[in-house]
Amino acid sequence: MLGAKIAVARAAGRLSRLAGRGGGTTLPGKLLWKVDPGAIDRLAARLRDGTALISATNGKTTTAAMVAAILERSGTRLVHNRAGANMAGGVASVLLGAARGDGIDGDAGLFEVDEFWLDRVVAQLRPRVLLLANLFRDQLDRYGELETIADRWAATVAAAPDTQLVLNADDPLVADLGRVREATGAADGARAAAVTYFGVQDDAVALRDMAHASDSKHCRRCGAVLSYDAVYMGHLGRWHCPNGDTSRPAPGVYATAVTLDGTRAARFELHLGGERAAVALPLPGLYNVYNALGAAALTRALGAPLADIVAGLESTQAAFGRAETVQIAGRDLAILLVKNPAGANEVLRTLALDPGKHDVLAVLNDKIADGRDISWVWDADFEVIAGSVRRVTCSGTRAAELALRLKYAGVAPQRLHVVTDLEAGLDAALADGDGRLIALPTYTAMLALRELLVARGAATGSFA
Repeated sequence: MLGAKIAVARAAGRLSRLAGRGGGTTLPGKLLWKVDPGAIDRLAARLRDGTALISATNGKTTTAAMVAAILERSGTRLVHNRAGANMAGGVASVLLGAARGDGIDGDAGLFEVDEFWLDRVVAQLRPRVLLLANLFRDQLDRYGELETIADRWAATVAAAPDTQLVLNADDPLVADLGRVREATGAADGARAAAVTYFGVQDDAVALRDMAHASDSKHCRRCGAVLSYDAVYMGHLGRWHCPNGDTSRPAPGVYATAVTLDGTRAARFELHLGGERAAVALPLPGLYNVYNALGAAALTRALGAPLADIVAGLESTQAAFGRAETVQIAGRDLAILLVKNPAGANEVLRTLALDPGKHDVLAVLNDKIADGRDISWVWDADFEVIAGSVRRVTCSGTRAAELALRLKYAGVAPQRLHVVTDLEAGLDAALADGDGRLIALPTYTAMLALRELLVARGAATGSFA
């Protein structure tokens, strides 16, 4: 019976592609999920080593790429949604594509999962390990406030007592899920699986003040405003409740001696239990240090040795649109995705570390996958790069609004150019200058920009 449903779902995908309607990548999984949600559970059960899931507002795709680089060093064959299709239909499509008769072409599953779909996917896949990396304000018109997602995640954790948790100690909302796990264990006679925490332990990279756009600032137990001894990124840091109700848990996996080399790389010392090692990460920013810590903690929970973890992290290539650099028209084009205040602020902070003047292609869309409400750009600290940009080309459906925001940030009007059409904007940005061009696109803009680059032969691959 399952084989017949798989055949029907695959045929639907082929027909969609032949008809040129798009959606052929995820349509088979969406169809299979709809007609038989239990089929996904049964397909995942064929994976000898089980599955690992990753969810977060920021960094899911990059963290998953790091985990894959680590696990594949030992020869593990992964069934992995590398294309980033991270809702139930995308996860189902990847499993469907790997199915072979009564078996599956893979040893383990590795899936990044949209934060709002997490509860449904966890219920189906029953993962061995679940990494929850961060929660930031994002697409409020789709997802609502952070507390809404935090409540859903708490219910998910409570309903999966056998799943090992990997949690960001520096994010108060995420770290509080450890309390949920403790309560689950107490209720079930200490049956619940273990929790591993990760975080940064280096005040040299702490911010002087918390950004005004920071999100999670209140104790989940008493509602008091949290106190911070150090703020590393957005609301991530060393925190505690002034009433003594909760505090940042001590991370078992953490980074010290962090060095941020602008938009090109980062270095840190990784502490993993009683072991430690230097890591030269070929990806920029403190946000990628956090991604690396999450990947290290998850893979250690799966039994990976330190040598594989370090080698995997150091060999990770930028996921599409996430610090990816391509060559076009004789110039290097670096693509740095920005999609919410916290993520944008870290990208801008990283860009500000690079010397000299910058040419920037900034692309702001307000499509459904971006969130219709683009007021978040007023919470992004564009001021930190205002004095270091030579020219900014603004494109996208809300190009004019982005240019206005940059003007208020202090970018001189003569340095701002509005070219709404993305292809024309790319050409204009490439034509003026001969050095490195920095692209700052929102999510759908990043997809469209990369499709342009693929069409011009400057990039390879496609994705959903």
